Amino acid sequence: MLVILMCICAYLFGSISSAILISRMFRLPDPRFSGSNNPGATNVLRIGGKLPAALVLIFDVLKGTIPVWGAYFLNIEPVWLGAVAVSACLGHIYPIFFHFNGGKAVATAFGALLPIGVSLAGLLILTWLLVLWAFRYSSLAAIVTVITAPFYTWFIKPQYTLPVAFLTVLIIFRHRANISRLLQGKEPKVGKKTPKKD
Repeated sequence: MLVILMCICAYLFGSISSAILISRMFRLPDPRFSGSNNPGATNVLRIGGKLPAALVLIFDVLKGTIPVWGAYFLNIEPVWLGAVAVSACLGHIYPIFFHFNGGKAVATAFGALLPIGVSLAGLLILTWLLVLWAFRYSSLAAIVTVITAPFYTWFIKPQYTLPVAFLTVLIIFRHRANISRLLQGKEPKVGKKTPKKD
């Protein structure tokens, strides 16, 4: 019963779309219908600049961290911690407060992984930065990072490998259109304004 309650709370918290709310605060276009049409930090960076994008990124990370930390301190087993993390990401992807039109949940998934440890967070950030620096594709950086996450987890805290794998599958599924565009050479690079979907 406690796990179900935590999953519901995580989903509702994840459903608070910071990209939409912060865009309204800064009087920016709705990110669901502007730029790449994706309500996430990368698109807010495209349409509004660094400050609003940074605020979106921070809040989206917290949407994953806070529910998982709460479940962790309630001594919920690792596999169910994964369910809480996935619920927060599903809230971000399909937000009940915003007509189920959400983002890719990369930052929220990263936030959900933070309670596992600083070493894992550092490896994930390093992987993301290296791929982004090498190829300039935000989506590719996210995809490579989530694919490596279960392997990093296996070496750091193997009991969390399965829940991390849950998140990996969810994020890759959410990026299936990006994967298709990457293969076709049509994916927009970071720093290049484009009307194409991210």
